[in-house]
Amino acid sequence: MAPTIIILLILIFFPVLLWKTFETAGFKGYQSAIPLLNYFIWLKIINKGLWWYIFLLIPFINVFVVMLMVVETLKCYNIHSLGQQALAVLFPYIYLPWMSTRLAGKYIPPAARVKIKKTPTREWVDAILFAVIAATIIRVFMIEAYTIPTSSMEKSLLVGDFLFVSKMAYGPKVPNTPLAFPFVHHTLPLTESTKSYVEWIKLPYYRFPGTTSIKHNDVVVFNYPDGDTVALRVQNQSYYGLVRDYSRKRIWNDEVNFGKVVYRPVDKRENYIKRCIGLPGDTLQIINQDVFIDSKPVSLPEEAQFKYLVRTDGSRINPMALDKLGITEEIMMAGTNELVMTLTNEAAARLKSFINVKEVQKIIQPSGYWQPYIFPFDSAYAWNVDNFGPLVIPKAGATVEINTKNIVLYERIIKNYELNDLRIEGDKILINGQPATTYTFKMDYYWMMGDNRHNSADSRFWGFVPYDHIVGKAVFVWLSLDKSKSLFNGKVRFNRIFRTIH
Repeated sequence: MAPTIIILLILIFFPVLLWKTFETAGFKGYQSAIPLLNYFIWLKIINKGLWWYIFLLIPFINVFVVMLMVVETLKCYNIHSLGQQALAVLFPYIYLPWMSTRLAGKYIPPAARVKIKKTPTREWVDAILFAVIAATIIRVFMIEAYTIPTSSMEKSLLVGDFLFVSKMAYGPKVPNTPLAFPFVHHTLPLTESTKSYVEWIKLPYYRFPGTTSIKHNDVVVFNYPDGDTVALRVQNQSYYGLVRDYSRKRIWNDEVNFGKVVYRPVDKRENYIKRCIGLPGDTLQIINQDVFIDSKPVSLPEEAQFKYLVRTDGSRINPMALDKLGITEEIMMAGTNELVMTLTNEAAARLKSFINVKEVQKIIQPSGYWQPYIFPFDSAYAWNVDNFGPLVIPKAGATVEINTKNIVLYERIIKNYELNDLRIEGDKILINGQPATTYTFKMDYYWMMGDNRHNSADSRFWGFVPYDHIVGKAVFVWLSLDKSKSLFNGKVRFNRIFRTIH
């Protein structure tokens, strides 16, 4: 049965668990199985205003409201223990029928209940627990704060920008690991490698319907595809890149330099933020840094940056002038009057007008020059950061021919993302033990790139982003802090606060 149908059945018929409670409260037991009416009567049983019913109709909020209704029902049976209330919320399918049947004689209508006076400690515990649950539901299913940690999206997004990311835009995902320390990602605070989650309960991938679909040039937050395996002492580097550089045997046996190697479920992989350049079914190609989709040129983001070689007359460029141009990345070539700078097109044009600047030349890797760390890491595809493709982005339901040459493009999709057994024996490809010359994709894939094109670890370095890795859409910047400046010297970038993201 489809997950959507299962979820609808749970929401509609959840009160059936309280069949006996309905009878004890003076209603008909079968009314607990009548959609819409059952929640109406349940609210009357716990003596809550019918305005609660409005929140029962709002996706994701209704889950939280039902939890509160469960707790209020327990109070009708004089159950005020925080532990038992938590047990009922976590395991309602067992607890509620047991309570309704075994404790029927202890039922007290809300109007007749004696108000329990709580200790200050209990009041604080209840308030904190309520806040944690509410904030967790909002964070998981609605909107989450995110901080820009690297310069890969400059100048569109700056290091120190604090964003709100909409989970509802593309549809929130059910967490793969629901049992986790609240408000942290994959590692416990004050530790370097201790997991913040447990895998006693693992939930399959499911995404609720969203308000929109991913479009070209959307700024998207997603789980890092290469982050399924991590060497804990070098978490900021791709495990697969390390294997290509040092060998798998070295990585797994040298814990002094690389640490323990661990696997992470999708929802606990590192969060990345990039711009969506290619959609499922698109043919992508990069020619001398210009991106083409289906042979049509794609306009650059207004603040896109590239590396330039800047040659001066030997004198130093005024740092204040560079600051005004927003130039934050520069490298002086030892023993020369040349610098490598990361510039927008506008900054490059203005830099050319400086009296002591003799030349400003964009750095472009030539076509045919192979960079071995560029996807798909095979010399048969002599691609680099500036000249790449053409490459068709996989689409769910599309079928491609596969052979021993092009399998490097799809190997990770077939094995890691779509969980098939893939083996290559001579000139034969075996998928789940059967010879295969074609493959039909089960999922949509996307191509993500940073606006800081020469300082961005993006799809050019690790390939496609599966749909089940998509987290949400970046909506707006609510705060921006410049870590290089003091509080009274421009630390807060007021011109970026409450700025929408395009």
